Amino acid sequence: MALRMLTDDERAAARQKATAARAVRAEAKAALKDRKITVANILERAQTEEALSRLKVSDLLESAPGIGKVRSAAIMEEIGIAKTRRVRGLGVHQRKALIEYLDS
Repeated sequence: MALRMLTDDERAAARQKATAARAVRAEAKAALKDRKITVANILERAQTEEALSRLKVSDLLESAPGIGKVRSAAIMEEIGIAKTRRVRGLGVHQRKALIEYLDS
C-alpha cells in the first residue's frame, strides 16, 4: 500500500512535531540523569504526554545514573520486558516492577 504524498506544509508540520517530541524526550532523559526526576515520574507523565509514551524503555533506563546498556538489558530481562518495548507498551505490573526494582 503506497502512502499518499505529503504537501510541503504537511511535511514541515510533521518535522516540527517530530522535533518537539525529540526535545521533550531529551529534556526528560537529561532531568533523570541529573536526578531531578525519577523513572516513576516519567512513567506517570507518559500516560498523558505522547512524546514520552514513545520513549524506549531501554533508553529510559540508560539515562538513569549508574545504568548502562548491559545493566539496562539485564533489568529488562529480569522484569520480563522486551528489548524493543516502549513506555506506552508497558503493562501495569511491568511498570510497578520497574519502579520497585529501581527504588530498591
